[in-house]
Amino acid sequence: MAVIGKSDLVVFPLGLGGNTFGWTSDKETSFSVLDGYVAGGGNFVDTADSYSAWVPGHGGGESESIIGQWTKARGNRDSVVIATKVSRHPQFRGLSAKIIHGGAEASLTRLQTDYIDLYYAHYDDPDVPVQESAGAFRELQVAGKIRNVGLSNYTAPRLREWFAVCQAEGWPPPVAFQPHYNLVAREPYESEFAPIVAEFGIGVLPYSALASGFLAGKYRTASDNAGTARQPAAARYLTPAGLAVLAALDNIAAAHGVEVASVAIAWLLTRPGVVAPLASARTVDQLGPLLAAATLKLTADEVNALDVASAEA
Repeated sequence: MAVIGKSDLVVFPLGLGGNTFGWTSDKETSFSVLDGYVAGGGNFVDTADSYSAWVPGHGGGESESIIGQWTKARGNRDSVVIATKVSRHPQFRGLSAKIIHGGAEASLTRLQTDYIDLYYAHYDDPDVPVQESAGAFRELQVAGKIRNVGLSNYTAPRLREWFAVCQAEGWPPPVAFQPHYNLVAREPYESEFAPIVAEFGIGVLPYSALASGFLAGKYRTASDNAGTARQPAAARYLTPAGLAVLAALDNIAAAHGVEVASVAIAWLLTRPGVVAPLASARTVDQLGPLLAAATLKLTADEVNALDVASAEA
């Protein structure tokens, strides 16, 4: 288990992404995935109020609703760390104080809970002063509706500004940062954000840890799984550099007798500040390699091989 930044949140070193719940995983399948994750030692579920508003006929909040129904049915709310986000729900766009408060109330209702363990500003809203957004998050903390603050998809200057506001006001700073970061997308995180993470002791929870399935080895040619929900996103990594990363992953996976996905996530866990990479499982069968990553120890030579192979990706 690991602690998220300077918080009191102790989590399994692999966070379960909830973006598939209500989208590519129906309610029954989602419950099975959540049950399997917890049975495997997991306790950290990450979602957002906008999941899955992009699906025709969906309004957003489908994932939160399923998670809320699951914790209610299992009676396990207090043993599960739940993270969700605000700013992209169709009815709660942006980060004005009004939107943040309204979005939080809606998320609490869908999640069937009195508190959110980790509440993120999902995407920055450059039209709203950081002071206003940070103040609204602080008000939610004081009210006991959220326990900790996280930021995702911010620019480095705006990230620093949020910390400066908290320092000036005497507010607890954000404890978590959720960047897009994996073996085929190392920048801009490493050059722009890693120094800020180190300076402030932020817990890093990378999303898209498997690059939409590419780093699970699912997509090696343009025709692989054509027409699946994530194939277009993964196809952009089908480059010589991307395939070189897969080749390195193949060698290490074979040496350990594990799946490629396990190695890709284990590499992230060697990065400074990374607490729990986030990955989703559409079915229970996809959980095994994710859970295995939490205990997979790579050698220094293996980490170096992946560093070199991914340097050009």
